[in-house]
Amino acid sequence: VQLQASGGGLVQAGGSLRLSCAASERTLSRYTRAWFRQAPGKERIFVAAISWSGGPYYADTVKGRFTLSRDGAKNTMYLQMNSLKPEDTAVYYCAVRIRDGVYYAATEYNYWGQGTLVTVSS
Repeated sequence: VQLQASGGGLVQAGGSLRLSCAASERTLSRYTRAWFRQAPGKERIFVAAISWSGGPYYADTVKGRFTLSRDGAKNTMYLQMNSLKPEDTAVYYCAVRIRDGVYYAATEYNYWGQGTLVTVSS
């Protein structure tokens, strides 16, 4: 199983970016897919997720600004990020949990993409 994250970059505060996560296997769409982020020197934290049974769910820090969506035909998940803030600066990772249910701990997820860097300047 391979996950390929892309779409990161440098943007000014208030700007937007759209991240993509392409999966190598179509069956992954049946499981929980999530975005996490990790700022320098900090732990990896939950951003958003969607499962077979529900969602999407968002961290309070991004609710109302970020939108998770997926394209089943392309086996790809997206994270539309609007109204970006400097504190959103991090490496963003996509992940898959091969069971249903949304969990906020990174340890609950089985497969990870390589990460894509998002830098928001003030």
